[in-house]
Amino acid sequence: MALWDRLKESASQMQTQLNAKKNDLKSGAFRDASMAMCALVAAADGSVDPSERQRVTELILTNEVLRDFPSEDLQRRFEANLDQLAADFQLGKVSVLQEIAKAKKKPAEARAVIQIGIVIGGADGDFDKDEQAVVREACYTLDLPPHEFDL
Repeated sequence: MALWDRLKESASQMQTQLNAKKNDLKSGAFRDASMAMCALVAAADGSVDPSERQRVTELILTNEVLRDFPSEDLQRRFEANLDQLAADFQLGKVSVLQEIAKAKKKPAEARAVIQIGIVIGGADGDFDKDEQAVVREACYTLDLPPHEFDL
């Protein structure tokens, strides 16, 4: 199987797992951590171009698991995290990882946040090394072993 196909299949499997847990993923901590994760993956290479910002916004607004939250609220939180990362990536990353850490208390939510990062990162068919690195860092923040997610 080609790498491209494996990436698409992995992202698809993660989304299926997320959909199965949808009813357990309704807390504010999950919402905040998910939007922080989306921003972190979008800015993984240290910058965010407008097309990537738009693509991730569309993915957030159409994701089945996130539909329980008001779309304007999700977009506002995502944009705020992205703005922090764009202003100063290293400093912004510390703040964004603190948001991600909010999901640490509930293992199901913590795993779902990582899965959302993988879905967002793999959505374009190229879950690159920078994206993998920030998702791996989020795993450590959430006390989850990266190998559980093939990272």
